[in-house]
Amino acid sequence: MATKGQVDLLLKLDQAKTQFYHIKAVIISGMGFFTDAYDLFCISLVTKLLGRIYYQVEGSPEPGILPPNVAAAVNGVALCGTLAGQLFFGWLGDKIGRKRVYGITLMLMVISSIGSGLSFGSSPKTVMATLCFFRFWLGFGI
Repeated sequence: MATKGQVDLLLKLDQAKTQFYHIKAVIISGMGFFTDAYDLFCISLVTKLLGRIYYQVEGSPEPGILPPNVAAAVNGVALCGTLAGQLFFGWLGDKIGRKRVYGITLMLMVISSIGSGLSFGSSPKTVMATLCFFRFWLGFGI
């Protein structure tokens, strides 16, 4: 049951006029949601290209495709990182403050996104391993 002070606070929030701060908060949270969703779900489109680049069979008229286990790893590793990151950064946010944690997660996302785009290796297996490594940390930051 809400106390009188809580009810008064909620009434004041309901009656407050819209200010620039409110618009800025909506834009920032909306952009955060967009980038999170983009980072998590754009990989399904990229996996088709990865299959054509790294798993093309010489002389085959069919385009190359990622093996199912590799596709599952590339698609799922960021979601596993997201679960771990939510638990860790939620706890850390309570300890050092949510504003600082937001900055840390943002830096981690930027570095991991760049690393995902620049995945390297001498064989398809090592390229997929570095991509999975960076995608895990991207998910952790998300």
